[in-house]
Amino acid sequence: MSMKRKIAQMLVDEGIITEDQLAQAEKEHKEGGIRLEQAIVKLGFSTEDAILAFMATQMSIPSVNFSELGELDPAIVKSVPENVCQRQALIPIAKKGNTLTIAMADPLNVSAIDDIKLMTGFDVEPALATEAEIKAAITKYFSTSSQDMEDVMKDLEDVQDIEVIEGEEEASAAELAKAGEDAPIVKLVNAILQKAIEENASDIHLEPYEKSCRTRYRVDGVLHERTAPPKKIYAALVSRIKIISELDIAERRKPQDGRTKLRVAGKEIDMRVSILPTTFGEKVVIRILDSSNLQLDMTQLGFDQDILQVYKKNVDAPYGMILVTGPTGSGKSTTLYSTLSLLNFPDVNIVTIEDPVEFVVKGINQVQVNPKAGLNFSNGLKSFLRQDPDIIMVGEIRDGETASIGINAALTGHLVLSTLHTNDAAGAITRLDNMGIEPFLISSSVIMIIAQRLIRKICPKCKESYEVSHELLEELGIKPKDGEKIMFYRGTGCGHCNNTGYKGRAAIYEVLSMNDEIRKAVLKRSSSSDIKKIAIDTGMVTLREAGIRKVKQGVTSIEELFRATTTD
Repeated sequence: MSMKRKIAQMLVDEGIITEDQLAQAEKEHKEGGIRLEQAIVKLGFSTEDAILAFMATQMSIPSVNFSELGELDPAIVKSVPENVCQRQALIPIAKKGNTLTIAMADPLNVSAIDDIKLMTGFDVEPALATEAEIKAAITKYFSTSSQDMEDVMKDLEDVQDIEVIEGEEEASAAELAKAGEDAPIVKLVNAILQKAIEENASDIHLEPYEKSCRTRYRVDGVLHERTAPPKKIYAALVSRIKIISELDIAERRKPQDGRTKLRVAGKEIDMRVSILPTTFGEKVVIRILDSSNLQLDMTQLGFDQDILQVYKKNVDAPYGMILVTGPTGSGKSTTLYSTLSLLNFPDVNIVTIEDPVEFVVKGINQVQVNPKAGLNFSNGLKSFLRQDPDIIMVGEIRDGETASIGINAALTGHLVLSTLHTNDAAGAITRLDNMGIEPFLISSSVIMIIAQRLIRKICPKCKESYEVSHELLEELGIKPKDGEKIMFYRGTGCGHCNNTGYKGRAAIYEVLSMNDEIRKAVLKRSSSSDIKKIAIDTGMVTLREAGIRKVKQGVTSIEELFRATTTD
């Protein structure tokens, strides 16, 4: 919530800014997504101190100067999480009885005040401070470089014991004694894993720097910083992770990859662990694979009904190749698993080769790539053809040999599903051509190509609507009817969504269904842009158009659409 219009008008009445300057600031406030007083300062119409003094006088709210406050009590400061302080530009400065005094750049932010009341159980008394001073205080008091292990452990009272199902049994006693069995370290690693799972994080990043370290969780595709352990225990923390992942504790100069399976809160969680030596220590990235989060119902993935009908029609084909494209982390595997689930019947033989097998699906024969044993995608695919398959899923087409075998399988009566790393659907055709596949083979075998992206969904708890400018609608190609008001939506941030404004993700899809016009263009080796134009002319909905639908439906925000898609 921003400074109320009434206060802004008072600035005009007092001669601090002009009406014209207010209009410019409001435009900057709406388009730039910053608070109104920030926009006034940014445009040079007034200073932060002048606005602060005026607001304090008008609202009878005390203002604070951090240089006069002296040292704050860290326990009081940290009664509100760092991410909330950063997002809302506030910081606790004092506590008396059941009342918490919060220094705020925007004391009219009633939503933030209510969230803190719920979060802490205290009454909240706002005080005015400049955003610059608040940000500096957040940096000072939430710095973890000098944080004591005891301070970290205070937050870990509710951490559950985590059972290691695979990995720890074969670690030697010497290795365990060296780094892994200190109770605080075990508890800290358990806490990091447990909190990440509670937040539905897909990845955990542990990063060492010269005098500090950093912990980040990837939630809904975006990295968020969390409380980090002190640098002095970082090496022991990495050792514990290595032990449960069956990695070499003594090796610190080479990258290592491992895996482990844990039982957390009654759920079995697979984790892939990657260790990378950096200048100041080993960076750890843990990929969390929680099969309970796998959504196999295609109607829940994000398909609009008209696009889903085209998709289902093509996956019901008896043979041919279907490709799913998109960058890493765009949900390609989930789409493939959902498709296989749709086709998984007792009278169908489905085999997959994956790297790795991320989720086990009952009734499907799944094979994991094993380069050490000479089992790669192309070798596995050759063997599959002797296993009387109806449907084959290849985790990824990485080279011409795999592409060639897959296309031959598609031409000889098998339905083949796979993925490619291309930006859009039409680009997959060019990629296959570049791999050495002849155009006539591509046009004869490929029946559908899907490009997809994941977009964050607006948090339902803090969702608000706002009217869209005519200029933005024009840019998006939306033409409202006479007198029609087009409303978009956004999340203001709340405790339910960790003050991000987003909760959960949905996919948007671009489905290119091969037709005679596109096949002719493929045979001519037309460019991907020409093929895309033909596909659009024959009814294909682009990623951007699919995203605009989600914005109009109130599923996501316009900012998220621009983040996830491009205009070309």
